[in-house]
Amino acid sequence: MIDLNKTLGIGSKKGRLFGIIVLLILAVILPLIFGMNLFLLTILVLMVIFIIYASSWNFLTYTGQGSLGHAAFFGLGGYVSALIATASGLSPFITIFIGGGAAALVGLFIGVICVRLKEWFLAMVTFGFAIIIQTLIVSQFASISGGWDGIAAPRLVSTTIPYYQLIEYYSIVLIAVLIILLFWIILRSKIGLAFAAIRENEMEARAAGIDPVRYRLFAFLVSAYFSGVAGALEIHNLGYITPEIFGVDISFWPIIYSISGGLGTLAGPIVGTIVITVLWDGLRMLGITYARFVIIGVLLVMIIIFLPKGLISLPENVREFIEKRRKSS
Repeated sequence: MIDLNKTLGIGSKKGRLFGIIVLLILAVILPLIFGMNLFLLTILVLMVIFIIYASSWNFLTYTGQGSLGHAAFFGLGGYVSALIATASGLSPFITIFIGGGAAALVGLFIGVICVRLKEWFLAMVTFGFAIIIQTLIVSQFASISGGWDGIAAPRLVSTTIPYYQLIEYYSIVLIAVLIILLFWIILRSKIGLAFAAIRENEMEARAAGIDPVRYRLFAFLVSAYFSGVAGALEIHNLGYITPEIFGVDISFWPIIYSISGGLGTLAGPIVGTIVITVLWDGLRMLGITYARFVIIGVLLVMIIIFLPKGLISLPENVREFIEKRRKSS
């Protein structure tokens, strides 16, 4: 029997509700506490965008898939949205979803060809694809992409509107909440149960009449689509895009966030993104630059060794430890 709450990584109903309320309250009040501190507001915006991105990447893992090149979808969503918004004058609030659609179409092409591959064979294909896309952007499509110099992109909210930064932030938070809610609905449905069955035992899933290829392709499309939306949100927040968006680091950040928080869980990418972002930018504010790579690396190794289920399992581990100490005393 599959325990769906464990699969989602969201614990008990009370714990789940409490965690959601706390995060939403923090998301609303933090910008108000710090005022119009543009540096902190920028960090908060990028953190929320990468929560969407990491959650989208993590969505693949529910069917036992992995990707090492999700920057391809992240960047494609950004480029397509920026180009369409600039050429047509459409609001970025519309073009971000068009950019996501373009990423999903490319994801469909890759998925149809490669979704039958096992785990990390698919991951290596996506890794190579991200490199190919970056090369094409700076060479064959340089006339429209701007090459390595990049191109400007309209802001998500016009800079002529008072408090546009806050409006952008709350808009992105709302989009993130809706996307994660959609993931929750999907994973609570029969589709989520099929995902879990495929991940746990593909042979038994086939015997039960579940088509792994179809469900894995669906997961791949959803993941690519919302990764593209996340990329478009980042570009329209920054107001500029370059081929660096296809970099290896952009592909690896969602992996780091998801593993740190809890791989294959709904809450994991959220927790991982928050913790790693706070640590990463906190160290930078303290003047620690190159050493923070070592610190994050050591932390990741420690989590993998001592908390293989991620940071979301820490409260449960602490509770079990306290109970064992009580029983032994």
